[in-house]
Amino acid sequence: MAKAMSIAGMVIGGFVALLFVFDLALGVPFGGQAGLVPNLGLALCGGIVAYLGWNAFRELKG
Repeated sequence: MAKAMSIAGMVIGGFVALLFVFDLALGVPFGGQAGLVPNLGLALCGGIVAYLGWNAFRELKG
């Protein structure tokens, strides 16, 4: 169960990061209305969540 939760954290974090990077670069899906700082901040937060999921998965593996 713990491995599944860490994998889910990696997937969701990566999805959130990609979502806001795409919004910043292409204006899709939110139309780029939020601006530069919120998009970068939320993309960074998604990357941190993905990293934390990967780190937890790596600890469970060993």
